[in-house]
Amino acid sequence: MKKITSNLFIALMGGLISVGIYKTLEEKPVLADQQIEEETNKLVNLIGAEPDATIDYVSAAEMTVNGVVHVKTEGTIEYKQQAFDPLRHFFYGNGNIERQFNQPIKGAGSGVIISNDGYMVTNNHVVENADLIKVTLNNQKTYEAELIGTDPTTDLAVLKIEEDGLPHLGFGNSDNLRIGEWVLAVGNPINLTSTVTAGIVSAKSRDINILENDPFTGLNSIESFIQTDAAVNPGNSGGALVNTKGELVGINAAIKSNTGSFAGYSFAIPSNIVKKVVDDLIEFGTVQRAFIGIKIQNINDEIAEEKNLESRAGVYVGGLAEKGSAKEAGIKEGDIVTHVNGIEVDNVTELQAKVGEYRPGDEINVKIIRDNEELNKKVVLRNYEGNTKMVSDSENQIFKKLGAKFEELEKDELKELEIENGIKVSELFNGKLKIAGVREGFIITHVGNEKITSIDEFIEILQNKSGGTLLQGIYENGRKTYHAFGM
Repeated sequence: MKKITSNLFIALMGGLISVGIYKTLEEKPVLADQQIEEETNKLVNLIGAEPDATIDYVSAAEMTVNGVVHVKTEGTIEYKQQAFDPLRHFFYGNGNIERQFNQPIKGAGSGVIISNDGYMVTNNHVVENADLIKVTLNNQKTYEAELIGTDPTTDLAVLKIEEDGLPHLGFGNSDNLRIGEWVLAVGNPINLTSTVTAGIVSAKSRDINILENDPFTGLNSIESFIQTDAAVNPGNSGGALVNTKGELVGINAAIKSNTGSFAGYSFAIPSNIVKKVVDDLIEFGTVQRAFIGIKIQNINDEIAEEKNLESRAGVYVGGLAEKGSAKEAGIKEGDIVTHVNGIEVDNVTELQAKVGEYRPGDEINVKIIRDNEELNKKVVLRNYEGNTKMVSDSENQIFKKLGAKFEELEKDELKELEIENGIKVSELFNGKLKIAGVREGFIITHVGNEKITSIDEFIEILQNKSGGTLLQGIYENGRKTYHAFGM
């Protein structure tokens, strides 16, 4: 009997222990799930992304793939080869031989449809040197595309096909992107059409120094890339970067790696810059660049110490253009620009990108700090030539050919030089004037026998000219001279 009682007690205790262990193990997954959810929410709040469960990647991808096209190009590039012929040198005294070759090239990339009537945006480097451009839609229909315009300083180009009722993407506001926000990259990497990858915004306003200044005008490139970790490879260039609502927030443009293939980071041109450039190219055939008229510097330790600044945020005004917008608005050397139209600008890249979203004649509100006091200045932006008018594509082509900036002279400057009229060559770049021997400071008084009293008049005369052109003028030291070139 004692043995039975003992066995019963042992069995009862074993059962209680088993129930206890079961309950303990049963509760742990619930606690773990709650903890994971809490930690996920903390992480979401920290990086600004939505929880995975609430992000509808599928809908965003479906809204995007039909608005992204495959771009294929064919063209030729010219190159020269130098050689030396000793026999030629012996008989003619000059053995140098230059041969010119035409090399056929093919390229491929992506593009984004931005209107139902066939306008598309892609990268300039995708269509550069192209004689023939073809685009293939997601439904496999192929069209020959017209090149509407390009802007090398932002690496953007606009194409057009003759079709209506096309699926297209709407622009989102790239200023609203947050670090850690989820985005999708859609394009045609390595000829794999309609490829979608996902990642987060890793950084904003990246300047990775891959775009060159305009070789004809010397205009600075605008680099303010969105950096993401969405996988992008060759062929993605010109494709879409979209947010989880399916809005276009960037155009994929570059990767940074040692191999030329994706190595963790990709870069896209912000949609606010894209929209402005696209609108300009469609309306004017050329980009209307606006300038604030200041020499800008990032605030380094040296400037901060010299000016007794507590923060490194903002852009230091190191100088002012004599007849620029900023000087007219009352901005002074030594001021610190902190905001443009309410958007914070922490460095030169951000300021250039923000101003690049506007046209000449637009008024912007610039917040500055002067002597530790915040001030607001209304600045009317000006164009390349220092006025507020829009520049036509034909005018822009003249400026590019000449490779120069011009200034109109004040009455006292004309009087000092003892001339009645003229415009000054204020800056020279690669172009016809430099080749003709013109130097900065040359004052053009006549084109042929026609007097020049304004920049507009000068450009109008040149637009109607062909062949040889003779410039008559004077340098600031009083030396009169002539320069000739062909239009």
